[in-house]
Amino acid sequence: MAHFNHFDLLAPFYDRFIKPTDLSRFCKIAGLPVQGRLLDAGGGTGAKSYLLRKMVTDIVIADSSMGMLTQAASKAGLLTVRSETEQLSFEDETFERAIMVDALHHVADYRATTGELWRVIKPGGRIVIEEPDIRTGPVKIMAIIEKLALMRSHFISPVDIGASFAKPNAQVKIEIGESTAWIVIDKLAV
Repeated sequence: MAHFNHFDLLAPFYDRFIKPTDLSRFCKIAGLPVQGRLLDAGGGTGAKSYLLRKMVTDIVIADSSMGMLTQAASKAGLLTVRSETEQLSFEDETFERAIMVDALHHVADYRATTGELWRVIKPGGRIVIEEPDIRTGPVKIMAIIEKLALMRSHFISPVDIGASFAKPNAQVKIEIGESTAWIVIDKLAV
């Protein structure tokens, strides 16, 4: 059974109300600028990626919401692909960087999503997952609100997200902010 996609409804207004976090900190964490392609998985309207467009060769937004992708497609320099993050429609080792900003808790199967991010990142590449830290009070309140709004949110601790990348050639680091966590995964070349 298909679920109601809140993001199709929110898409025309999303960029007015949701503002990207500290860009300089994010670029440092993501290792930007870099020559190559960046995947913004669950990238929605492309709000964060639009700000990064001069720091990479190409940016691809993959999202399941056509409403969000319509907004992203209106921004110069962003390519869009309709795709569930649990089954990305890209070849193995396609991207030098992959980011997922405030979206992992919205997917149906976060382990499938992290597996797909790992699959599409090139050796020597980096994945950055920016998520609300469920261990903090404000995020716990947000989680309740999203449940009441019937969103399919499943907040995951930063440690559990990092553990989903337990692979011999993965180097995982977690940075903690006030109520945000950045899970940084480097795919080491073997």
